[in-house]
Amino acid sequence: MNFLEITNKRFSVRKFQAKDVEQEKLDYIMQSVQNAPSACNKQPWTFYIVKNKELLAKLFEVYNRDWFRTAPICIVACGNHAQSWHRGDGKDSCDIDVSIAVTHLTLAATEQGLGTCWVCNFDVKKCAESLELEENVEPIALIPIGYADVEASEKSRKSLSEIFVEKF
Repeated sequence: MNFLEITNKRFSVRKFQAKDVEQEKLDYIMQSVQNAPSACNKQPWTFYIVKNKELLAKLFEVYNRDWFRTAPICIVACGNHAQSWHRGDGKDSCDIDVSIAVTHLTLAATEQGLGTCWVCNFDVKKCAESLELEENVEPIALIPIGYADVEASEKSRKSLSEIFVEKF
């Protein structure tokens, strides 16, 4: 599968099969995350792979949706604001860097036949407490991952002319 095919195939999965994810596939995905670029190569991230049922139950409370509870694994993408690069005007690159790494994660998962969903609407404070995170570490996204139990629906996309503008 080429890159364009992977990007066309990826969709937000909101129902997962009750099937374990092979460690080899998780290893492959994490290698893809490791290769993600970041500002000044700071790599200000930690990805928590949560498989433990007790900790998963706590995460299911920070984003209380029935479909979310079907995921066999949840990856919590966290950014460390003390490690990230800050531009001269103070702009923190942490969220951008973690977002790039999460994009690598979701596309690698798609290539491996797995489904993901990018969840940002969750109780960040409760999530940080559940994972016992340090003060400078922020949970940025929850990524439920597993085998999809639903088919992709048609994606609506803006036209290329709406996205790209040539300036001379």
